[in-house]
Amino acid sequence: MSNSTGDKPSTPLHSVSVAGAVIREDGRMLVIKRRDNGNWEPPGGVLELDETPEEGVAREVLEETGVHVEVDQLTGVYKNMARGIIALVFRCTPSRGKERPTSEATAVKWLGPEEITKHMGSVYAIRLLDALEPNKTHIRSHDGIKLSENK
Repeated sequence: MSNSTGDKPSTPLHSVSVAGAVIREDGRMLVIKRRDNGNWEPPGGVLELDETPEEGVAREVLEETGVHVEVDQLTGVYKNMARGIIALVFRCTPSRGKERPTSEATAVKWLGPEEITKHMGSVYAIRLLDALEPNKTHIRSHDGIKLSENK
């Protein structure tokens, strides 16, 4: 691979994030209203260098919501083409703890699938809706606002 000038190889730089699609027995899903941008999103964040993806998602969900989870299954890989961010989304089951606002979330709620599409932008809503499909891992790309067409 060459850089834009074509003279020497370049290494693509990507950031890896993890998010939890935390689903209760009644089918409602855990979402946060982010303190930094006011958007409703699944709880998640940047994967640390010294942790596995499963450890990272459990840590992020706890930090952002106060809820401990069991990590069940990878349900999707999502790439923000504009920013070079790869997001790994895992279906999780709440195990203990009570949802609460945190230093990263001004609000934490359990929403049903129909509420998710109303409250969240499409690139985040699809991550939760994809997680409702059992035994399937989705791979999608987006530009930060809109999903790309699958080819």
